[in-house]
Amino acid sequence: MSSDTDNTTHFGFQTVAEGEKAGLVHGVFSRVASKYDVMNDLMSGGIHRLWKDAMMDWLAPRPGQRLLDVAGGTGDVAFRFLKRAPGAMATVCDMTEPMLIEGRKRAEADRLADRLDWVVGDAMALPFADGSFDVYTISFGIRNVTRIADALAEAYRVLRPGGRLMVLEFSRIPNDLLQKAYDLYSFNVIPVMGQVVTGDRDSYQYLVESIRKFPDQESFATMIRQAGFAQVKYRNMTMGIAALHSGWKV
Repeated sequence: MSSDTDNTTHFGFQTVAEGEKAGLVHGVFSRVASKYDVMNDLMSGGIHRLWKDAMMDWLAPRPGQRLLDVAGGTGDVAFRFLKRAPGAMATVCDMTEPMLIEGRKRAEADRLADRLDWVVGDAMALPFADGSFDVYTISFGIRNVTRIADALAEAYRVLRPGGRLMVLEFSRIPNDLLQKAYDLYSFNVIPVMGQVVTGDRDSYQYLVESIRKFPDQESFATMIRQAGFAQVKYRNMTMGIAALHSGWKV
């Protein structure tokens, strides 16, 4: 029988043992946690905020729902959800405690404290019972998971029947010329920006590489269907730089 140390996966463009990837990813986000939100704004010119708002528009949160936001880090998605859904509850789950600590420092965390939980946990082995949530979201996190199929299976497990999965992730621009221009920006500007702002070039080099290793829109939609979800659809954001994926547990 094979083990995590026998099987390999990618960490950016590197090949590593499966058992090593989670620790490497944990290291990346621990190092950049204090500057994570600032870098998101700088890298995207603030557009990531529009993508998250579009996510909420499509999701249409309803009063009283229970949200699980996996790889939720500093709470961006959970805060948006709670502001749109009176009486709703949210749990932010992330493997990197320093990210959760940064989230708790935000002003929204104080205002929404009675409706918000912060939990350290692994997307591939969530510490929650079957059918615990109405909505599962993960934004810019699933590409960092060692086994994406396992994370999707866990999403299916913790959702109640009728529950909704929504994934926001970097994707592929369906235009070769525009993709090449985006690659030039990503590989030449973002790592340098990471060095200047956070003092950590390597972490942002990994983040750029991890985007290129993630499946394209159709391939990822197929993975969602294989996990058991129905009515799977996706929408491209900003020409396909990112994509929103939706599925239902029926």
